[in-house]
Amino acid sequence: MTRPVATKPASALFEGVVTHHRLRPKKHKLRYRVFSFLLDLDEIDGLAAKLKLFSRNRFNLFSFHDRDHADGGATDLRTRLEVILSDHGLGDCADKIRLLCYPRLLGFVFNPLSVYFCHRADGSVGAVLYEVSNTFGDRHSYLIPVSEGALDDKNVLRQSCAKGFYVSPFIDMVADYHFRIRMPDENVAVAIRETDAKGLFLNAAFVGDRTELSDRKLLGAFFRYPLMTLKVVAGIHWEALHLWRKGMTFHKRPAPPEQPVTYVLEAGTAAAQSGKR
Repeated sequence: MTRPVATKPASALFEGVVTHHRLRPKKHKLRYRVFSFLLDLDEIDGLAAKLKLFSRNRFNLFSFHDRDHADGGATDLRTRLEVILSDHGLGDCADKIRLLCYPRLLGFVFNPLSVYFCHRADGSVGAVLYEVSNTFGDRHSYLIPVSEGALDDKNVLRQSCAKGFYVSPFIDMVADYHFRIRMPDENVAVAIRETDAKGLFLNAAFVGDRTELSDRKLLGAFFRYPLMTLKVVAGIHWEALHLWRKGMTFHKRPAPPEQPVTYVLEAGTAAAQSGKR
């Protein structure tokens, strides 16, 4: 009798590097070693049952809490994502939803950017949702559909949208994001170019290599990146202090967008976007 071939879980740990390179009006660079989880929303409970060091919606060394994402509601995250996709005519893209994010580490997390890969039943990516959080407690998402044939032969996707949410006090609101995503496989890359009327002024990226989610790997990550999620917030404020000392202009914080999700048409430009800057 032939044994069935075991399917490799989609969920994984990605260890790598975050880089930021500000080109103007003042040059500034940063580089930190970090790790992210890629979580298939249908696999989280199974992972929590299998792993001693990972839990869902309760305290552990590593944990995932549904309320840390989307609107922060009590409903499970998958249900909320299904509603978002359906409300924007993308209900067929909820067959598999995979989230690239930081986990809670000893109960604490801050995710400047979480990326949801929303798959159709045939396995293709039908939409990507970019969930952005700022240190003021606000959160906003950009939902961008993926047209057929949009991925190149290196499994890279390029998308763009107008900025509509306040993130850094040292960046004007009138800007555009240009995403370059290497889809998660043995490695992953999320690169963002930020531009304004004068052109490119900021490059940011996360590049990581895949490893399995196991208690041994999690324990190793904990010791290699101690208190990483707390350091993310500390690092943001430390770099902000450097920018302030360099004389960067401070931009007043506007009210967050009225709608939690900005739906971006495939053109991805400010003129083609159904949402305000």
